[in-house]
Amino acid sequence: MLVDMVKIGSVVLTVRDIQRASTFWRSALGYVPGHGNDAMLVPENGEGPFLLLDAEDRTHLDLWAANSQEQQAEVDRLVSLGARRVEDWVYPDDADFIVLADTEGNLFCVIDAGR
Repeated sequence: MLVDMVKIGSVVLTVRDIQRASTFWRSALGYVPGHGNDAMLVPENGEGPFLLLDAEDRTHLDLWAANSQEQQAEVDRLVSLGARRVEDWVYPDDADFIVLADTEGNLFCVIDAGR
């Protein structure tokens, strides 16, 4: 039985100079600014994950779930596979993401992409 799963919706890269990194990654990947924002690059053809450039956030994957129910089901599934919740993460009040760590301690987020 085929079950909907999360997909890589975006990759967040830690960069020092957003404009310089944006210019490089746009040229390297054929991406364009999303919503006119040089820190959010999207595939020009619309296929593939976004690339988010951030001077403060850690490099990590954002896994997109269709809605909050799928998000919770995926968090539970990923935890059953060996991921762990990052309990000490400070979330904003309107957070649409849950921070997990993989079996090697690499952080990633499960996003409610329906929001």
